[in-house]
Amino acid sequence: MTRRTGLAAAVLGLLLSGCGAGDDGDGVTLRFWAMGREGEVVQELVRDFEREHPGIRVEVQQIPWTAAHEKLLTAHVGGSTPDIAQLGNTWIAEFTALDAIAPLPTALDTTRHHYFDGIWETNVIDGIARGVPWYVDTRVLFYRSDLLAQAGYARMPKTWVEWRAAMAAIKRVVGPDRFAIFLPTNEFAPEQILGAQAGSQLLGDGGTRGAFSEPEFRRAFDFYLDLFRSGLAPPIGYNEISNMYQEFARGYFAMVITGPWNLGEFRRRLPEDLQDDWATAPMPGPDGPGVSLAGGSSLVVFRGSRHPEAAWQLIEFLLRPEQQVRFYQLTGDLPGRIEAWRDPVLAGDPQLAAFAEQLGRVVPSPKVPEWELVARKLQDTAERVVRTSTPPDAALAALDREVFVLLEKRRWMLARRRPAAAGVDGAR
Repeated sequence: MTRRTGLAAAVLGLLLSGCGAGDDGDGVTLRFWAMGREGEVVQELVRDFEREHPGIRVEVQQIPWTAAHEKLLTAHVGGSTPDIAQLGNTWIAEFTALDAIAPLPTALDTTRHHYFDGIWETNVIDGIARGVPWYVDTRVLFYRSDLLAQAGYARMPKTWVEWRAAMAAIKRVVGPDRFAIFLPTNEFAPEQILGAQAGSQLLGDGGTRGAFSEPEFRRAFDFYLDLFRSGLAPPIGYNEISNMYQEFARGYFAMVITGPWNLGEFRRRLPEDLQDDWATAPMPGPDGPGVSLAGGSSLVVFRGSRHPEAAWQLIEFLLRPEQQVRFYQLTGDLPGRIEAWRDPVLAGDPQLAAFAEQLGRVVPSPKVPEWELVARKLQDTAERVVRTSTPPDAALAALDREVFVLLEKRRWMLARRRPAAAGVDGAR
């Protein structure tokens, strides 16, 4: 594919004027850190970039996800960050707070309409975009369409009331020892999604305190707890079932909220005779189709890069729609560019349709560096209430107190910034 967009022309005009600056005699060498499987696959795309740009060489370092966060922090402290890196979008706020990553150049910042709004927003901190979505994910319902049909439903409902009624109908079909939905108690995503659907910001006052005791989250938490107390969901985690795919196949549960990484797993691990009996659907919401989480990874340029112009040029190349489609074919990662979803490779896949629709209704996690710690506290609290007789009001109040302590440093830092002039943040 040779299609070029206005993005390519704008970026090339920006970059060609400065591409020679900072060359090393033999040309420019970029260091690119990418994680996991993506770090292996991107090297194939990089070779094509180098052929197109013979004056630029790219050194890709593949880093395991388990080591990536610490390695990036260590590199920042030691002044040895790469030119470009792949960052999980929940890390953008942290590395922005460290002043480690550069804002987008204007030519890229003005292309936000090429991306899903909620996904793009994960990269925007204090009104400034710091990265560009490389691949995206969100969570939808994977479900047994045959069991839903047996319960009298031709398609997945769109509201909480209808969804719960469908789950109750499935429970009547499958019997007392099986369940309508699996909501792992050692995972926080379902509680976070339901909370966001109910209008909860999860954190209040600019991300300086918990908002879990407030009516919006409490409404979502009551809906979540009812699924366990009504016997529609088993009070267990991933480590308490032998194999999620086998249990789904035998009908131990009929639904699970999960992401695109499981499309390939369901196709590989479920029996052949079940392949026509499962489907995906966008998340129902309180009063209609609901939001889900904005996930994925973005590409960023570090402030310490010696070759920022060439670094942005590589990012522009990786974000071309044809490269996004190719990356999807190599990894299964969903494209960040909306144009790539129009390619027949993606548009012709019925199980991707739910993701395409849901990505139009996603919201970022709270953009504070401490969010992952807060989310673990949320998970622990929800599990304790599900498994014990702990009153929900008391548990959520205690959670807010714990989160208040976790965010103490953030409140202190924001208090120090308030006296500064309004334009300081944008100039950092």
